[in-house]
Amino acid sequence: MIYKKIMVAIDGSDSSTLALQEAIKLAAHAKAQLRLVHVIDENIVNYTEGYIDFDTLAAAYKRQGQKILDQANALVRKAKIKCDNCLIELKLEGRLAEKIVAEAERWPADLLVIGTHGRRGFSHLFLGSVAESVIRIAASPVLLIRSQ
Repeated sequence: MIYKKIMVAIDGSDSSTLALQEAIKLAAHAKAQLRLVHVIDENIVNYTEGYIDFDTLAAAYKRQGQKILDQANALVRKAKIKCDNCLIELKLEGRLAEKIVAEAERWPADLLVIGTHGRRGFSHLFLGSVAESVIRIAASPVLLIRSQ
């Protein structure tokens, strides 16, 4: 199958950078379009309520998310691949994986590329895995890129 619309979920981590690099290769080979997605988890921000100004912290998360997208977009531009960005805010409803999959369906993506940290054992059990959740609920193919 040749993919024409490839969506990459990025979070600024090494594994998401590797996922982006792989998506760039795939897009270049297939002459596909990329969409870069970063989800701001505002649920984390809500836990600080009462200690830190929520609006200030939320704005900082948005700026950081946009910076991550801009840096990733710069890599894509170097490869001369058609690309757009999507900054998604996760409010009080939903989970990261659900938002990523919903955007993949809305666009619609032929392939979803996501980095995985490769945690095992207790840390995986405790922290869970966004990548694993995406695989379970995504209707489109998912390519996982493991960090080195």
